[in-house]
Amino acid sequence: MSRVGFDPASHPGGVYRLLNSVVVPRPIAWVSTRSPEGVDNLAPHSFFTIACAEPPIVQFTSIGRKDSLANATATGEFVVNLAPEHLFEEVNASATDFPPDHDEFAEVGIEREPSARVSPPRVAGSPVAIECVLERTQDFGTSVVVFGRVVLVAVAEDALVDGHPDIRRLRPLARLGRRQWSTIGEVREIARIRFDDWRQTGGD
Repeated sequence: MSRVGFDPASHPGGVYRLLNSVVVPRPIAWVSTRSPEGVDNLAPHSFFTIACAEPPIVQFTSIGRKDSLANATATGEFVVNLAPEHLFEEVNASATDFPPDHDEFAEVGIEREPSARVSPPRVAGSPVAIECVLERTQDFGTSVVVFGRVVLVAVAEDALVDGHPDIRRLRPLARLGRRQWSTIGEVREIARIRFDDWRQTGGD
């Protein structure tokens, strides 16, 4: 296989766009916050994952000093809403660089609902809302990683099958490179293999 090497040190703009195109698909944290002045903010962040199982911690990265970061650090609270397929255009529109005193819910026409444990509202049309209190932040160059301790996971009843969220009902969006997004597509299932089973089937 012939490969092309990309050295971050030799690229003035770094390899951010390259990484965005190869670390895919990326789940989207549709983060809602509320400023100390009471202005609601909503923005998608595609650098998002689970940071710890116990205690439950999720993380998202603010590339630059975004309003989500400013509000979360000022108030100590935020909500990660799942970005569903049917709100594709609204998710994208909420990434517009509105000034801090503009409410994305109102500007884009997104219905909100009260959260149970924190002040920022949830997205009413999102099937999952993860309510968080700020655990800590970590600066890395031009970005800041925000860690939130999960205090409540609110899941729509019609997204549950046998008490568990079903991916075919959640229908989450994901980010790819450039202007590309993806939906779930084909879902495949396979069981993890225990070592004892591996040995018995001749895997060693």
